[in-house]
Amino acid sequence: MFYNYLRLALRNLRRNKGFSFINISGLAIGMASAILILLWAQHELGFDRFHGKADRLYQVWSNDSIQGKIRSMTMTPEVMAPSLKTDYPEVEEASRVRWTRNLLTGHNRETRLLSSGAVVDPGFLSLFSFPLLEGNVSTVLKDPNGIVITEKLAKKLFNTTAATGKVITMGNAVSYTVTGILKDLPDNTQFNYVEYLVSYEKEKIDKDWSNFSISTFVLLRPNASATLLNNKIKRIIREHTTQTGTEAFLYPVTRLRLYDQFEDGKPTGGRITIVRTFIIVAIFILLIACINFMNLSTARSARKAREVGVRKSIGAVKGSLIFQFLTESLLLATIAGLLAWGIVAVSLPSFNQFTGKVLRLEYGNIYYWLTGISFILFTGLLAGSYPAFFLSAFKPVAVLKGLSRRPHRWITPRKALVILQFTFATILIICTIIISRQIKYGQERKTGIDMQNLVHIFMNDEMSEHFSLIKQELISSGYASSVAKVMAPLSENWAYGLSLSWPGKPPGTKVQINRYTSEGDLVKTSGMRLLQGRDIDIKAYPTDSSACLINESALKLMGFKDPIGQRIYDDPDYWHIVGVVEDFIQESPYMPVKPIIIKGPKSWMGTILVKLNEPVAANIAGMEKVFKKYNPAYPLEYKFASDTYANKFGNERFTGKLAGLFAGLAIFISCLGLFGLAAFMAESRFKEIGIRKVLGASIASITMLLSRDFIQLVIVAFIIATPFAYWISSRWLQDFYYRISPSIWVFAGAGALTIIIALLTVSSQAIRAALTNPVKSLKTE
Repeated sequence: MFYNYLRLALRNLRRNKGFSFINISGLAIGMASAILILLWAQHELGFDRFHGKADRLYQVWSNDSIQGKIRSMTMTPEVMAPSLKTDYPEVEEASRVRWTRNLLTGHNRETRLLSSGAVVDPGFLSLFSFPLLEGNVSTVLKDPNGIVITEKLAKKLFNTTAATGKVITMGNAVSYTVTGILKDLPDNTQFNYVEYLVSYEKEKIDKDWSNFSISTFVLLRPNASATLLNNKIKRIIREHTTQTGTEAFLYPVTRLRLYDQFEDGKPTGGRITIVRTFIIVAIFILLIACINFMNLSTARSARKAREVGVRKSIGAVKGSLIFQFLTESLLLATIAGLLAWGIVAVSLPSFNQFTGKVLRLEYGNIYYWLTGISFILFTGLLAGSYPAFFLSAFKPVAVLKGLSRRPHRWITPRKALVILQFTFATILIICTIIISRQIKYGQERKTGIDMQNLVHIFMNDEMSEHFSLIKQELISSGYASSVAKVMAPLSENWAYGLSLSWPGKPPGTKVQINRYTSEGDLVKTSGMRLLQGRDIDIKAYPTDSSACLINESALKLMGFKDPIGQRIYDDPDYWHIVGVVEDFIQESPYMPVKPIIIKGPKSWMGTILVKLNEPVAANIAGMEKVFKKYNPAYPLEYKFASDTYANKFGNERFTGKLAGLFAGLAIFISCLGLFGLAAFMAESRFKEIGIRKVLGASIASITMLLSRDFIQLVIVAFIIATPFAYWISSRWLQDFYYRISPSIWVFAGAGALTIIIALLTVSSQAIRAALTNPVKSLKTE
């Protein structure tokens, strides 16, 4: 029996090749789009969930009360991890993690390269499930002179993964012996850029509980309660410092990626919002494709009606008809599913490049196949359920008498489905436009820095030792107009303080002030604008070793009427203000600028800023020669300040690009269905059009006649979509302090765009029908 139903389904497909092609194409594109989004979402949801002990793995955070608000921080004191492991029986293992970057050299080879790694405790690999190709998990990090490297790094340094026992020089002097080879880390972990691990055993523990400088991870025992342990460790920092408002707490590692936003000490979401949004987008696109199928299937109801009437009259029951129509839809869905999988396989490399991920189709995984089959069955049943019940419900007497057509109604299920799919598409278009406008708004905000031709270089010991010579030669050779030694790139915050004090500060209050450092020439190099005073200049003013600059926000916070000469205490030193600079964006371009203190030469410096002259390309080559001369062991790595600043828009830009891509696909699939409906409508009114032309109707009037109903549906969809799009975009914009207001022109423009696209789609069929010679449509009468 099933074979007969399948044979009938194949016959119907061959008989209606045009509609079958549109149905299969729409379903395939919709399914492929949904699969790509769901692959990306699965990757995001699986971040750091693959660890064997993930349910017991936590990072230690802290909450601190600052200016009446609770601020959550990921950094902890170095002494935290050993104290937790020693003093709390609930903790099975603990590890500190400090990110690092060094020049590595493989002995007896020419290969020297800069590599990122982490300094960890010996128990690190007992916490995280990073498999070893060589070495023992329990011992590889116990040797203070040992190093564990990834297979990728082993191939780079030694051209083989069999590198255990080989020697690596770090920097220019420290030698490490390879004790283990890590399988390359997956990219859905926060450690995805780590290429080597060395042990903390070689370093002295900083026992200062007020110095929050590293990350701490703990593994709880199988039956331990995280809630009870949280209550125990809440006051651990208070017990060792004078920071009365600081509370430590555990946060699951599996939530670090997706739930990293906190407000007043409570998690409020984060990247999970983007993931959920695009899962909904995937559902929308699949629904749009299924709606196309429903509409095109029911549009052919007049042709199917006689078949249904005849079959019912000779004894066919409704259930068998439903089964037949569902078989046909499942056949279409299967063909579309196979085509969709082909589309995904071909487009996945480009999609990976687009998203920056390494997504794969796991052909060897049985669950992958079961999920794929279930997905096709679900799509086929969803798309075919309404047509099956609709077509099988025809009354045989009415059908055979030619009375099956229902009187014209303004709203029908088919029209409602068209409205629904264009509502989804319009919402996506409006949200995409608002995201792009918000990104542009942030990019156009005044940065307070002249980033043109400005580069930063992370400094090592040799660069620091020869900085004066490097600076002098870069300027005297004409490669640069100014050079400065500072703490970090200008658009990154590496340090802050909570205990700074100044004359007039209310006692006992905590205020976050970002710390930055400069040896001099910062204003000239960065293009900052001085509002009062001068830049730090140790040569002209020897006392500037303890000088500092502050920004506008810090001046407002401190309330100085005459700030020059005022003293700020930042344990253990006093700093005197020599200048006030205009606010510059150091963190998010969508948030207010925080107070900043820029401390003078006796502070720690880690970066060199270089203001290059024109032509930039030639002067970069000259700069490389200078650094090669004074720092021959290290290849020069530099970044333009403008590129670093542009990275701040990464999340929003990615969201906008992904939304734009799938908004385009949604409108394309919707228009594909609209094209099919318009073609059927023109075909079903073939004779009516011929009569109208004979009676003098113009091509324009016939085109308008056939297009009007569809355009009305798109306008209704726009009216319904507008409030939903406004609500969704307003909720998204709430996360930004500096944000646009959704403009009426955005909605009007999106509506006009949707209507124009729909009109072009429908009118192509309408014009074709209107141009047909009326003799062809009337000669059979």
